[in-house]
Amino acid sequence: MSKFSKDISFRGIKKIKNKRPMALLGVPYYIVLTLLIVLPFLIMVLYAFNSTSDGTYEITFSILNFKRFITEPLFINTMLESLYLAALSTIFTLLIGYPLAYFITKLSNRKQILMIALVTSPMWINMLLRANAIKQVVDLLMPSLLGTDFIIVLGNVYMFLPFMVLPIYTVLAKLDPSLLESSADLGASNFKTMVKVVIPLSLSGVISGCMMVFLPAATTLVIPKYLGDGKRTMIGNLIENAVLTKHEYGYAAAISIILGLILMTFVFLLKKVDKYDEVLSREEI
Repeated sequence: MSKFSKDISFRGIKKIKNKRPMALLGVPYYIVLTLLIVLPFLIMVLYAFNSTSDGTYEITFSILNFKRFITEPLFINTMLESLYLAALSTIFTLLIGYPLAYFITKLSNRKQILMIALVTSPMWINMLLRANAIKQVVDLLMPSLLGTDFIIVLGNVYMFLPFMVLPIYTVLAKLDPSLLESSADLGASNFKTMVKVVIPLSLSGVISGCMMVFLPAATTLVIPKYLGDGKRTMIGNLIENAVLTKHEYGYAAAISIILGLILMTFVFLLKKVDKYDEVLSREEI
C-alpha cells in the first residue's frame, strides 16, 4: 500500500472517530423525543383503536371511536366551528401583526428592543390569568359579548399576537435595504414596493406566524372556557369532557388524532405555498 493510500485511510478513520462524539450529543434529544412525544402518541393510538369505554385497555382493534365522531353531527359541527374560529383568529392576527412588525423594523435598535419587549410581555403572564382578566373586563363593560364569535376571536388575537409578530419581524429585519432602494430608484411607489418586494420576501415569516397562531387557536381550551361563558363548546372542551368527566379515553384519543391529521394537512399546505413562492422568486430573479 502506497504512502498516499495509507494517508487517505488514516484520514477516513480519523473522521469516523471524530463523528462519534458528535453523534452522542444527540442521544439526550432522542431520549426526550421518545419519552415525551413518540411514546405518548403510540399510547394515544392504542386507546383510539380500543373498543372499551371505561378507561381500560384490551388488545382489540376497533374503529368505533372514529365512527362515533364522524357519525354524530354535534361533534362534526364542533370541529368545524373550532377550525372556523381558528382561521378567523389567524386572519385578524395577521392583519394586526404584519403592520406592527413592519413598524417595529423602522425604529432605532433601542426602540425595537423596547417594542419587542412590550409585544412579548403578555407571554410572561399565565394564560389562565390573562383569559380571566379579559373576562372580568368584558363582564364589567359589556357582558353580552361573552360567548360570541367576536370575543373568542379577540381573545385568540390577544393571546397569540406575539407568535405572529416575532417570525414576521425576524424576516423583515433581515431584508436587504438596497432592495427597497432599488425599487424606489426604478420608480415604484411605496405601496408597489410593499406588494412586489417586501411581502413576497417576508412570506416565510407570514407562514410561520400563521402556523404558530392557527394550531393553538384551534386546540385552545382556556379561551372558550372563560370567554365562552359556558355557551360555546369547542374541540378542546370536547376532549376535556371526554377525559375528565366521562373517562372515555379512547374517544378523546380518536378526536385528538383526527384533529392532528387536519392540522398536519394545514401545515403541509402552508409549506407547499412557501416552496412555491420560493420557486417563483428564483424565476423572477
